[in-house]
Amino acid sequence: MEFDNIECVSSSDGLDEDEIHHQNLQHHLHQFASSKPHNVNNNHNNGNTIGVGGPTAIAPATSVHELLECPVCTNSMYPPIHQCHNGHTLCSTCKTRVQNRCPTCRQELGDIRCLALEKVAESLEFPCKFYNLGCPEIFPYYSKLKHEAICNFRPYNCPYAGSECSVVGDIPFLVAHLRDDHKVDMHTGCTFNHRYVKSNPREVENATWMLTVFHCFGQYFCLHFEAFQLGMAPVYMAFLRFMGDETEARNYSYSLEVGGHGRKLTWEGTPQSVRDSHRKVRDSHDGLIIQRNMALFFSGGDRKELKLRVTGRIWKEQQNPETGVCIPNLCS
Repeated sequence: MEFDNIECVSSSDGLDEDEIHHQNLQHHLHQFASSKPHNVNNNHNNGNTIGVGGPTAIAPATSVHELLECPVCTNSMYPPIHQCHNGHTLCSTCKTRVQNRCPTCRQELGDIRCLALEKVAESLEFPCKFYNLGCPEIFPYYSKLKHEAICNFRPYNCPYAGSECSVVGDIPFLVAHLRDDHKVDMHTGCTFNHRYVKSNPREVENATWMLTVFHCFGQYFCLHFEAFQLGMAPVYMAFLRFMGDETEARNYSYSLEVGGHGRKLTWEGTPQSVRDSHRKVRDSHDGLIIQRNMALFFSGGDRKELKLRVTGRIWKEQQNPETGVCIPNLCS
């Protein structure tokens, strides 16, 4: 891998719209109250079938859920829920976006709250919106958002650092995406030995970077190497990220080493999760940082070309059941 190669409503007769809205609401509530509990089957990544159900748990596509769906953004509505004089509802966020005009009948919205619908929302429990990705949890309506922000089943952002890639998905999907769409190098094993070459080390730009994916212990890891300005000084940095959640990342450790001419720098640490953005990890300086002068010393020669060889390994920390002490499990 050469561093230089990377450049880096309908109406009814005889009824006005307020009556229609009231009857529709009563109809939906009657449907919900008479519905029976049921299960929602989801496929987890490991192939297990998970049941979601309970006396008030309902699938997301029911009429009650649709009643709570904002007609503008289609997201679930949370208090305050607003309505126009004709009974059409929308969420508080979209109320400001539509310039105080009802998007359904174009009448002025005013400051009318739909208290009945807010009471309905308070009485419900819903499955996490990531139920189709395997999350079995159900929550009171108002607790759902807090959970979804930290749900372990929520999709991951693409860890590719070379562009603002908007792709999200689970880990197997992102691995295939990195390989097929970003043409990232894939390696199997827990040790690595990479050589990075740059013809003009005095030109340091934030876009100068490389990414390699490693597969070991049944997990995937992203090895980043890049050059950027740290204050006024150009530096090179290598660091590892774990393709999974932070709690899982703590089970692994890694080391990095760079050197030459009888000198070497080493780094040992725990990989950070790809839940954290690439820039956040980089700016935390949690990795092997090489100042340019030291990098040129390691490169040797006339110091006009950067030639760095970065080696390292990944291991899994295992707890000794007798002593409680973590011992490294090195892959062969």
